[in-house]
Amino acid sequence: MMRGVFTTALVFCMASLLAQPQGETPEAFLKRTQWWREAKFGMFIHWGIYAVPADATDLQGRKTIAEWYLSNKQMQVRDYEKFAAQFNPVRFNAREWVRMAKEAGMKYIVITSKHHDGFCMFDTKLTDYNIVKATPFGRDPMKELAAECKRQGIKLCFYYSIMDWHHPDYLPRRPWERDVRPAEGADLNRYIDFMKGQLRELLTNYGPIGVLWFDGGWEHNAQELRSAEVNAFIRSLQPQILINDRNHLPEDFSTPEQTIPAGALPGGRLWETCMTINDTWGYAKNDTNWKSAEDLIRKLCDIAHKGGNFLLNVGPTAEGTFPEPIVERLQRIGQWMKVNGKSIYGTTQSPFRKLSFDGRCTAKGNTLYLHVFTWPEGDLRVEGLETKVLSARALLGNEPLKVRTEQARDGNGYTVLYISRPKRIDPAATVVELKLAGKPVVVQVASVIQPNARGVLLCHARDAEVHGQSARYEQGDGKDNIGFWTNASDYVTWTVSVPAQGRYKVTVTYACPPENAGSRFHVGVEGRQRLEGVVEATGSWTAFRDFTLGEITVPAGRQVLSVRVTEMPRGAVMNLQKVVLEPLK
Repeated sequence: MMRGVFTTALVFCMASLLAQPQGETPEAFLKRTQWWREAKFGMFIHWGIYAVPADATDLQGRKTIAEWYLSNKQMQVRDYEKFAAQFNPVRFNAREWVRMAKEAGMKYIVITSKHHDGFCMFDTKLTDYNIVKATPFGRDPMKELAAECKRQGIKLCFYYSIMDWHHPDYLPRRPWERDVRPAEGADLNRYIDFMKGQLRELLTNYGPIGVLWFDGGWEHNAQELRSAEVNAFIRSLQPQILINDRNHLPEDFSTPEQTIPAGALPGGRLWETCMTINDTWGYAKNDTNWKSAEDLIRKLCDIAHKGGNFLLNVGPTAEGTFPEPIVERLQRIGQWMKVNGKSIYGTTQSPFRKLSFDGRCTAKGNTLYLHVFTWPEGDLRVEGLETKVLSARALLGNEPLKVRTEQARDGNGYTVLYISRPKRIDPAATVVELKLAGKPVVVQVASVIQPNARGVLLCHARDAEVHGQSARYEQGDGKDNIGFWTNASDYVTWTVSVPAQGRYKVTVTYACPPENAGSRFHVGVEGRQRLEGVVEATGSWTAFRDFTLGEITVPAGRQVLSVRVTEMPRGAVMNLQKVVLEPLK
C-alpha cells in the first residue's frame, strides 16, 4: 500500500454521471458494476513473505508498515529472498478464510497476488520467485481460494503491484542498492510485457475475477506504464471485470486509503475506502493498535451512508492464520451484519445532507435505514423527511416503533419526526427501518452549532460544510479533519447560533508538515470581521496544534463562520481539525 497523506486516487471531478471504458454505455456500466455496488463490504488480504519477519519498524525503530519490510530496512534483494525459504504456511485453510469473510458479511475478497517486493503468491510460469517454486509450502493458495470462493459464493479479486523491487527490469532502483544492482540494461517496457504476461495468468487460470486492484504505480506516468494498453488487455481477457484507478487512469472506481471522504464523490463517481484493522497491512507482531469492532461497524455505516464500499484489510501470519484480534472483530461485525445487513447491502447514499442525530442513513427504494450511534434519552428526532412514514421498526429484535410528526417550531416549514426508543440498543449502531409511502423527499435542514454550557462555539471538522472539489473530511488513521485541501478556492463553513453580540477569542487547530507550510487563510463571520493567519509547520499531517488568531466581534443570531484561503504556495493548505470561538468577559 501507499504511504503518506495523499493517495494515488484523489477525487476525479467528472462532468458525466459515471466513467466507463470507451464504447461502454451507461446502462452497460451499471449492469457490469451492479454486483460490486450491491456488495458494499469486502475483505482485503495482504499476505506474502514479509509475514516471516512480521516487523512494522524501520532502521531507526520507528513505526511503519510491515509489507514494506525490504524498503524499511533498506535490504538488498538477495538478503530479502531468504524469507521465501522460511515461508511455510502449513495452517493455511482456504475454506476457513472464505468462511470467515462470509460470516463477517463480506461479499468479495481482494488478495495480493504480488506486492511491491515482487514475490508472487501464485503459480506463475514467468519467474521462479513464487510460492510454489521458492517456498517449502509448494502449493498455489490462489487456486485453492478460487475454488472456495466459487463454492461459497464469494467474488475473488486480485491485487497486483505495478512496482516490483525484485524484477531486474523494473526501474527505478532503490537508492541503497544502486551499487549492488546497477540499472544498466534494465528496460521498463520489458517489465510491462512481463506484467502483462502475469496478468494473463491471473485472468485465465483462476476463473472469473471480480476486480483487478492495481497499486504501486506512482513512480511512473500512464504513458510509461502503458496503462491504456494494459487496461484494454485486461478487459479483453475478462470483459466484466472492474479495474481501479491506481495506474493513473480513472477506470471504474476511486480508492481512498485509510480515510473516508466527507461525502459522496462528485458526479456519482464510484469509490471504495480501503483500511487496516490495526496500523499495518501485512502482519506485524509488533503492531497491536487494533480498531474496535464498534468503530469498524460505524465506519461501514458511514461509508454506506456516503454511497461507497468498504474494503477492510486482514494480514495473515506466516503460518497462514488470522491473528486472534482480527478473528474477534470479524465475528462481532458478522453478528451485527446478520441482524442489520439489509441496511448496508444494495443501498444507496443518504438523502440527508446533515442528520439531526448521531448516526448515519442509507436508502433502498421506498425504505430508509437510520444507523443510530448514540440514542438520546427519549425519542429520536429526525428533521426534514417530508415523505409519509408507513411503519418503523428496530432491526434488532424486529421491534415495531411508534412514530409521530410535528412541524418545526422555528418557522422554516419542515417536518420533524419523532421515533420511540427501542427496548434493545446496540452499542455500535441501532438500525431503524422506515417504510415510506414513496421515494424519500427531504428538506435539507442546516446544522447549527449551539454554544456549550460555557458559551463556547466548538466548530469541528465533522460538522463543517465543505465547498469545492478537493477538500473533504477525513476520519481514521489519526485523522479527524478537513484534508485533501489542495485547491485554494475550496473553503469550509459552519452555521453558528450566537445568543448575544460579543467578543470571542478565535483558536484554530490544524496539522501541517514543514514542506507544505506557508498558506495564508482567514477565519471570520461571512460579510463581517475576519482574522488573518499563516499556516505553520506542526511536524506532520497528524500532529495537531492549537493556534490563537486573535479576537472578533460576532453579532447575535445565526451567523456563518468560514475558513477561506488567500494563498497556497506549497501544494496543500492544512489538515483543519476545528475552530473554537470562546466568549470574552
